[in-house]
Amino acid sequence: MAVLVDRTSRILIQGITGPTGRSYAERMVANGTPLVAGVAPGRQGQMVSGVPVFDSVADAVAATGADAALSAVRSSLAMAAALEALSAGIRTLVVYTENVPLHDAIRMCAYARARGARLLGPNSAGVVSPGRANLADLNDARLRPGRIGIVSKSGTLTYEVIEDLQVAGLGESSVVCLGGDPVVGTSYTDVLKLFDADSETDLVVLIGESGGRQEYDALAVARTMRTPLVAYIAAQNAPPEKRMGHAGAIHDRGDTNAGAKLAAFRDAGFAAVGRVTQVADAVLGALRRGPP
Repeated sequence: MAVLVDRTSRILIQGITGPTGRSYAERMVANGTPLVAGVAPGRQGQMVSGVPVFDSVADAVAATGADAALSAVRSSLAMAAALEALSAGIRTLVVYTENVPLHDAIRMCAYARARGARLLGPNSAGVVSPGRANLADLNDARLRPGRIGIVSKSGTLTYEVIEDLQVAGLGESSVVCLGGDPVVGTSYTDVLKLFDADSETDLVVLIGESGGRQEYDALAVARTMRTPLVAYIAAQNAPPEKRMGHAGAIHDRGDTNAGAKLAAFRDAGFAAVGRVTQVADAVLGALRRGPP
């Protein structure tokens, strides 16, 4: 098993004829991801990396049965592309696009909930189940199939954690990147529940950061999980009221800083670390102990 994407997924790329879409398509095809279609209005009949291009998501879904999509269009088109994909029946949508206007993000996330679909992003690095399907910005060459689930706001921090785990001989069941914007379609709590139900995930690494309250919501769910969890909370030395790379990474109250979040997980009995080089040791220790 895996979460959100696997070998049975049928994936399309919105904006497949642009430079970002083409690079994704080339990598997906080379690494065995089940990419079945691309969408680019006015380009129907073209092929990209051997994948057929359609004018609309509806046409692509009708012809190929696509059920998952990665949107790689410019920010001014992101909302329209998301609504089109969700209306056509896409069940898992990654909005990779950055700089999506806030009200557009609110609308697309609300529409995804109304449709019962899963939206990652905006500004999401995506989701990957190594060896099965990659709907992410994460390079397959840096991944290894295994039994550790990872959920994160940040693609870059995720790479660092993956490297630390692999040095310890550990691989990933699935990696889910939520996106770094203030409004995103999927939360830590959503993904933790999926991992807890996955028989091939032995432990979850939650990568958090300064700003917002999502980590506290995640902690409430973590207390109910059978699956062990390790928290890595980055930006321990971030100055107050300062944006730290992500639009959502601004702590507005004392308990939204990284130190307070780290203490909350520790007080609840979870292994929690503030340095990426400590993650693997914490994971190995938590695997030996089991759930708190």
